Amino acid sequence: MVATDAGEARVTWFTAEGARLVLALGHGAGGGIGARDLAAIAAALPAHGVTVALVEQPWRVAGKKVAPAPKTLDAGWHGVWPVLTEAGPPVVSGGRSAGARVACRTATALGAAGVLALSFPLHPPGRPEKSRAAELLGAGVPTLVVQGGNDPFGRPDEFPEGPYELVEAAHADHGFAVPKRSGTSEEQTLATITGAVARWTSALG
Repeated sequence: MVATDAGEARVTWFTAEGARLVLALGHGAGGGIGARDLAAIAAALPAHGVTVALVEQPWRVAGKKVAPAPKTLDAGWHGVWPVLTEAGPPVVSGGRSAGARVACRTATALGAAGVLALSFPLHPPGRPEKSRAAELLGAGVPTLVVQGGNDPFGRPDEFPEGPYELVEAAHADHGFAVPKRSGTSEEQTLATITGAVARWTSALG
């Protein structure tokens, strides 16, 4: 448990021996750290020399059902950061959906080694004019976006050009679920995600 200005957060560690990086991942507004992509990365990355820290925001720890304003989410992330850096290795800031937005907004101020944006919500479903591209483009550090091919919050072909890498999880929705008719299994989708993250983090350090 970690005290922050937004309340108590919780960090769950998946430790790599002799870790060269720490990858901190926040959850989205509609779910917790049990999301399939977060769980898969936490299970896979320690074997690649990356310690994974899954961070539960204070609102989630407190049992609330609705996420607070972005400013409060950012305050929670800032409060957890000193604990993440204590281990010593550089820290990559990341998360899925709303957690990805937090990572992008705070990366420069916190001195993150990079940003991992899973299912970045480029816009609300059906509202492409409400773009959040500025948050992604303003991260200011090496950034990897992993996006479902059928994500209603932003398909890969909707993303603007910018200083980031984008990997598509074919046929996947915002939660990286894939329809059976696609011919792509959940295992294949998760392997695409974890493989992309392992390759990208290996280039960081």
